Amino acid sequence: MRYLLLLIIRNAFRQKLRTVLTMVGIIVATVAFGLLRTAVEAWYAGADAASATRLITRNAISLVFPLPLSYQNKIQQIKGVAATSYSSWFGGVYISEKNFFPQFAIEPRSYLKLYPEYLLSPQEERDFFRDRQGAIAGKKLAQKYGWKVGDIIPIRGTIYPGDWNFILRGIYKGTSERIDETLFLFHWEYLNERLKQTGAERANHVGAYVVGIEQASQAAQISQAIDGLFANSLAETLTETEKAFQLGFVAMTEVIVTIIEVVSFVILIIILAVMANTMAMSARERKREYATLKALGFPGSFIALLITGESVVIALVGGLFGLLLLYPAADSFASKMGTFFPVFRVTPETAWLAMGIALVVGLAAAAIPAWRGATISATAGFRQIG
Repeated sequence: MRYLLLLIIRNAFRQKLRTVLTMVGIIVATVAFGLLRTAVEAWYAGADAASATRLITRNAISLVFPLPLSYQNKIQQIKGVAATSYSSWFGGVYISEKNFFPQFAIEPRSYLKLYPEYLLSPQEERDFFRDRQGAIAGKKLAQKYGWKVGDIIPIRGTIYPGDWNFILRGIYKGTSERIDETLFLFHWEYLNERLKQTGAERANHVGAYVVGIEQASQAAQISQAIDGLFANSLAETLTETEKAFQLGFVAMTEVIVTIIEVVSFVILIIILAVMANTMAMSARERKREYATLKALGFPGSFIALLITGESVVIALVGGLFGLLLLYPAADSFASKMGTFFPVFRVTPETAWLAMGIALVVGLAAAAIPAWRGATISATAGFRQIG
């Protein structure tokens, strides 16, 4: 077995330039496939991190239309509801339009209670609760702009016009790598106070309610109860699980996700063609050797094993180097994209899938050359080589 493996490896690198170029193709394909798949996974990161015991209640017409603040007490009375909170999308501009990051006005105590995955130190939490002008930011967001606790963050309002200054009172960390650390959260009451002075008709309204339920199995029942409560009102509601709510955003960009997936499969087909061509050339050049082995009494299965092994070695080595380059490439890509992808990391599933595909490509590319090598007769082999 040891000598067979050494023979396969020596055959794989006999034509060094051709083997290296084929590996380069596999490396590029592995990195491209890994980045594209990671991008698709990043699109679904919000839905994957959603809690099964949280519901989102928004205006049935559109998320653009707010809901009255008075709805909270009514929702809280529904059986099975454990807690409620609310938030409003702010949509301001920090320095310039290119510095986009999600900004939400929230009711701090109830909101952070419903999202225990956002970790603050006890002191930061107390400071944030106490200061109505205070705000908290995710770790990635703070690192990107060099913010530290105590900094004043000026934001120009667009949905809520005017200049707004927030004092950073804490920098939260996620409980896992899947938690979004690019959010900017501040007091809804701070927003509401300004609205009472500048636009009273918009005051005492929220963008959406977050509803914590006692058991995930009650989600459908409670959703119907909430929506039934406000049926035929001026602001009817649509309640869905947090995951369904997040997937609704993904659905808006479904075409982009589909294109990315198609491109990743095209890459696989191209690299399979390159690999198959390499193995076909290699097998054609060695017909004399295969004929000699047949004349010495080696069975066809042995020749097929040599060809398949050579193909698998080239594919796996190329895939392994591609995988090693994928991680720094993903880190570089994530840093360039800023907060566009809150979570962008290569998962173990992607790494295993990339290596699995490399193995399949190696086996598939060797199928026809191995069959031809195994079935060729010694006489025919010598005759064709001349």
